[in-house]
Order: sequence, then structure tokens, then C-alpha cells
Amino acid sequence: MQTDSSFTFVLFGGTGDLSMRKILPALYEAHRAGLLAETGKIVAVARHEDNRDAYLAWVNEHVKPHVSKNGLDEAAWKSFLERIVYVKLDLSRPEDFGVLRDAVGTLPGIRVFYLATSPSLFVPICRALASVGLNENARIVLEKPLGYDLRSSNAINDAVGEIFAEGQIYRIDHYLGKEPVQNLLALRFGNALFEPLWRREWVESIQITIAEELGVEGRGDFYDNTGALRDMVQNHLLQLLSIIAMEPPHSMDADAVRNEKLRVLRSLKPIDPREISKVAVRGQYHAGGIRGTPVPAYSTEKGVKPDSTTETFVALKVEIENWRWAGVPFFLRTGKRLADRVAEIVVNFRPVPHSALGATALRPGANRLVIRLQPNETIRLYCLAKQPGEGMNLASVHLDLAFDQFFREGQMEAYQRLLLDVISGRLALFVRRDEQEAAWRWVEPILGEWANSNKPPKPYAAGTWGPAASSAMLAQHGTCWLEEEN
Repeated sequence: MQTDSSFTFVLFGGTGDLSMRKILPALYEAHRAGLLAETGKIVAVARHEDNRDAYLAWVNEHVKPHVSKNGLDEAAWKSFLERIVYVKLDLSRPEDFGVLRDAVGTLPGIRVFYLATSPSLFVPICRALASVGLNENARIVLEKPLGYDLRSSNAINDAVGEIFAEGQIYRIDHYLGKEPVQNLLALRFGNALFEPLWRREWVESIQITIAEELGVEGRGDFYDNTGALRDMVQNHLLQLLSIIAMEPPHSMDADAVRNEKLRVLRSLKPIDPREISKVAVRGQYHAGGIRGTPVPAYSTEKGVKPDSTTETFVALKVEIENWRWAGVPFFLRTGKRLADRVAEIVVNFRPVPHSALGATALRPGANRLVIRLQPNETIRLYCLAKQPGEGMNLASVHLDLAFDQFFREGQMEAYQRLLLDVISGRLALFVRRDEQEAAWRWVEPILGEWANSNKPPKPYAAGTWGPAASSAMLAQHGTCWLEEEN
């Protein structure tokens, strides 16, 4: 359904990698599907192209290859380009923002400022916008990472908060826009089948994995000062955990949903620095192979210090201290140069208390729900059934939620959904400041202990599933990672 809201979408970092691969393709797909108001405009801000014609030539060369998996609609592409206005601007010169004010002054609707830039520019851009009066009737979108720790995150939020009200600030986490995450909410809160089981009495353990085959991909200088805990756990993984574990909200209004997520984050069992080695594993990839292709060690990547102790892999055991989840371990895992590119949530239900059908029914994980976020987005429920033939032999079978068979409409890409939510003023899928602070408070003891530790990250070969210590941590609880089942 087309939004009724006219808009002016101002994209800072208009020639950056994020704009090229995600933001502009997502806006094109929304345009092609007729989901954008006809009067909406896209104002790209950059300093690398001299004029609009040069910028559109850049878009045709660099953005066009990333749009529409089902083929490009040339007519839709042409009309999409007509939406684009280009403003050449040096973001380090606040006095130049008058040019932007003049460019958007006559354009219609709510103004959305998307900061696809280095976080170091967030505050200067916001202050420059305020200096020319562009912080009124506006929304600001902030990409991660928002700070290096709690203190720096608060400093950014304080400065931005002086210019924009909390209801104007959209802290984006693209994992919250993925279709299976939305279906997780529907599965839990729209059906009577799962809610009675979604608690400690019936859930044995939960795994959340975000694994990448890629390395640092030319971003070694950034990543070496960030690491996997800051880059993935503090935001993506803890946000997914909060959605899985949250109580049913009284409605799907933004604050109702975010209040319940916040309660989960505040209920995370604090990490005792003396126990970190038992509940946290950090690793760093060495040379190995990805799908038969040799890849170098992290320490030899461009921009990485040869003696770096930055982690490229993290596995954590997390506990939630509340009535619903007390005693249920949540295992979080993320890493680069792992054996496969996959993001998934695995809910392992407890086995039956007594089996008259043999040991198979008592096996941990015999009943499980697997929510796959990438590369293919599916939800799969595993259970046991009798094998054909003599005897009562059980085997694992599964039920699939096959989106393409039930719905004619194609799945909406995460950035497309989130950008439409910003334009329409829907905050439910964006991170509120107190959520962010709670996540930082929980990870900081781990960051501090690792910073003070003399122990380097555990090595693992590129193309594997990380350090053996990660598997050992789960084995202590009588379980294993999903790929180790076979």
C-alpha cells in the first residue's frame, strides 16, 4: 500500500558503500512497488561528484547492479532517477549547509536525514542541520556503531538529543526488519500453539548465530578498533535475543514493544569478570580456506596491526533472570571467516519426560524450532515421526513455513521495510536510547576484562566454525551447535 506521506529523504554519504548496496536499492524497490508517495524526493549529499548528471551516472554504474533480483524494470528505474536531487557538500564545513537548506526548502513533506557516514560525523552533521533550521519537522536515522562504549554512546546520544527529540531519532538495526523476525512476533503472539511452550518449563536452550564467510573486506583499520563484540553482539545479537525472550506487549505500538525488549535487556544476568572464561569465548581467524579458496590470516589483512588481539569471533552463554527464562541458557555466536554464511535462531525444546518409544525421543533437540534469517529466510519446526516399516523407529521430520507458497507477494528486504517505517513515522523496529544503554552496560565488563587480559584470542582456521572452546562451552550443558548434530 502506497504511503500517503510525502517526504524529502536526505541521504548523507550518498556515494558510500552502504548507500550503493543497500539504501538506494531499497528505495528503488519501494518505488517500483508503488510504495512511495509520488511527490517524494531523494536528496543525495556527497562531495565526490560535481553535479546531478555526474551523480546519476555514478548511480547507474554502481547502484544499478545491486537492484532487483528479478530483473530491472527500466521504466521504473528511469522514473526512480527522476526523484533524485543532488547536493555537493563538504560535511566538514558547517557553513556550507545553507546550500542544503536552500535545496530542500521548497521540497514537500516530512524530512528524513539518513546518516550513512562515519559515526564521528553524526554530531557535527546534526549541529550543522540545527544551525540552518533543518531539525524541525524532521527525522534522523543513525547507523551503527553508535559509540565505542557506554560513555561514548551516551556522548553521541546526549549531543543528538539536544537537537532532535527522542521521537525523531531512528537508531537502525537492519536485522529487526527481516521477514522471519517479523514472523517470530506473529508466531509467538498471534498463535495459541507456541505461547504456552515459550518458557523455561519447555525450552531447554536457545542458540542465536550470525556467521559470515567474509573477512574484514578492506575495513581492517575500522574493524581492528571495533571487534566482533562491539560490531555484532552489542546490537544485532542482543536485539534478536530481546525479541525472542520478551513478554507479550499490550499492543504493537512502538513503546509497548520497546518497553518489553528493555525489560529483557535489564534482566540479563551480569557477567562476573572472574567467570568470563567460562561463559565467553573469543577467537581470531588464521589462514585457511573458504569454499576451496585460500584466505589470509586476520593479522595480515590490510589495516590490521600484526600483533592485534582484536576478536573476530565471539561465543557467549547468556542467562535471563526473570520468571519465564530462569535457568535457560541462551548461546550467542558470531564470527568472520566461518564455514558458512548463516543467521539463525534455534529454539531447542526439552525432551519428553519418559519415552516408551526408545532413546530417540529423549534426545536433546528432538523437538526444535529453527528460524533462518539468511541466506534463505525460513521457519522450520522439527519433530519426530515413525519411520515406515516394521517396528516403532522414530526419525526427525520437519514442517516448513514456505512464504512463497502461501503469499503471492515477494518478501520485503529489511532495509526497504525500515526505510518505509521511517518515512511513515513507525518507531517499533528501531532501538530506543535506554535499550542501547542497557546493552552497553551488559557487554562492558566483557570488554574491560578482555582489554586487561594477557591472553590472546583463541585461534581458529578460516573456513571452520570457530575455536573448539565454543563447542566445549555448549558441551558442558549437554548440547551442541546445530551444525554439529550430524
